[in-house]
Amino acid sequence: AVHGQDGGVPRRDHVRARHSAPPLPLPRLVLTDALLSSPLLGWACRARVGAAHGGGLWRRSGRSPSLLARLARGTSTTARASELQQAPAPAPAAVVPTHKVTVHDRERGVVHHFLVPQDQYILHTAEAQDITLPFACRHGCCTSCAVRIKSGQIRQPEALGISADLREQGYALLCVGYPSSDLEVETQDEDEVYWLQFGRYFARGPVDRDDYALELAMGDE
Repeated sequence: AVHGQDGGVPRRDHVRARHSAPPLPLPRLVLTDALLSSPLLGWACRARVGAAHGGGLWRRSGRSPSLLARLARGTSTTARASELQQAPAPAPAAVVPTHKVTVHDRERGVVHHFLVPQDQYILHTAEAQDITLPFACRHGCCTSCAVRIKSGQIRQPEALGISADLREQGYALLCVGYPSSDLEVETQDEDEVYWLQFGRYFARGPVDRDDYALELAMGDE
């Protein structure tokens, strides 16, 4: 039986009204970029775990991804930004000096002007710029590309075709020569340089060709 108020027992309609009252709204956490990168990260993770176990700390929204995924993205983005700020800047590449080279070609009667990097062969660089210069072996073993320096300096550690004495007199080989400064050179006669190089080894000097003696020698055979 249900008693009235004077009997001290609550009426049935009062009990129904109390149980049908709407629940109080739970506090909702709004995720922002500041929160994702703030020290509240640990607290937010613990709160999310509590909500998954019925703690009711905030309400999930069907349109937003999970909190842990958003927190992980925010943390990784912050870490990458920190790494980029701390990474040292790459050192600038060393610039190779370039020198102006002038070659007076006596055989052709022309003068060539071109630029050569300090770490490149003079002959190879000239050919890359469609400039024709005398050459033969390309390995510094002959005197076809020999020149005499008029001004400037040249480095030629692989020039085997000319002696140290000729180098001191200003002779150089373009096929294995590197410019050390702006340079002006003049081509030389190959036979003349060859004689300067090896002439002292011949007792009578250079040997002249005797066609008549050659014909007699061939006739005797």
